[in-house]
Amino acid sequence: MRVLTDADVVALAPDPLTTIDLVADALRALARGEGDVPPKHTVHAGPQDSFANGMSATWPERGLVGNKWITLFPTNAALGLPTASGVLVLNDGQTGVPTHLIAAGEVTARRTAAVSGACLRALAPAQGHVAYTGAGAQARSHLMMLEALGRTDVVVYARRAEAREELAAWAARHVPSVDLRLVGAPAEAVRGAGVVITGLSIGIEGAHLDAADLGADTLLLPIDYASSVGPAIAATALLAADDRDQFEASRLAGKLGDYPPATVWDGDLLDGDRPAGRIVCQNLGTALADLIVGEAVARAADDRQLGQVIDLRG
Repeated sequence: MRVLTDADVVALAPDPLTTIDLVADALRALARGEGDVPPKHTVHAGPQDSFANGMSATWPERGLVGNKWITLFPTNAALGLPTASGVLVLNDGQTGVPTHLIAAGEVTARRTAAVSGACLRALAPAQGHVAYTGAGAQARSHLMMLEALGRTDVVVYARRAEAREELAAWAARHVPSVDLRLVGAPAEAVRGAGVVITGLSIGIEGAHLDAADLGADTLLLPIDYASSVGPAIAATALLAADDRDQFEASRLAGKLGDYPPATVWDGDLLDGDRPAGRIVCQNLGTALADLIVGEAVARAADDRQLGQVIDLRG
């Protein structure tokens, strides 16, 4: 089994546009029912609001089998540790033997941004900037995705002045073509936006966006469950999901408040004309997208002989 760190993933991961193409294929496969992707298995542990998810998937047509184990401990921020951490295990599609153990941080960040990118590429309205709320790791992966798509008019909301300064310095080095403006209030970011991506902490209270600040054709891409895009907005929009089965399981478990059911899969919206009106794509994270990105990293690692190879038989 080849073991790969986050640093290895950074060195080996496909470019953002290729990653978007990969996850778009996964979203279409989910909509067609080609993958076996049960809802996330969640256990609660550690401090309050901390949990771990087991995310398993197979895609027989692609020979993909694997599982991601990822934890979310919000209190880690005060300790200087990542709030989310985990590993992705890939198995051989013919024998089931584990072939790769990959740190999940960078895979998750890039997969999540790519899913947003696939939806944005297909469904963004013609007018308006891109707004992003939050200044964590996902903000950085999303800015890389936006630069690759040529969506360089971006406004980011971050509550703390220090976070705004840090993100501005990072963006100047890593995404220099992005015309980035940083603001201290969510409404300042989302007014006039054609696309709104929300990346606040999952479960945070009092952060719902005001529908009055949103355009009639705004594309909303929450990656923070219902923290920012509340049920009232979802009920008046076309509501899609990366994985409708996962979405419904989460909804029935009370993780989305009073959200209505999703009526369409993301994968069914990626081709053809954009539906009129406001669209919400509730992308809760699907293991099938993790697997296809992880597979690309694993193949590159095998070709370049990177990472540490261990013999599980001893």
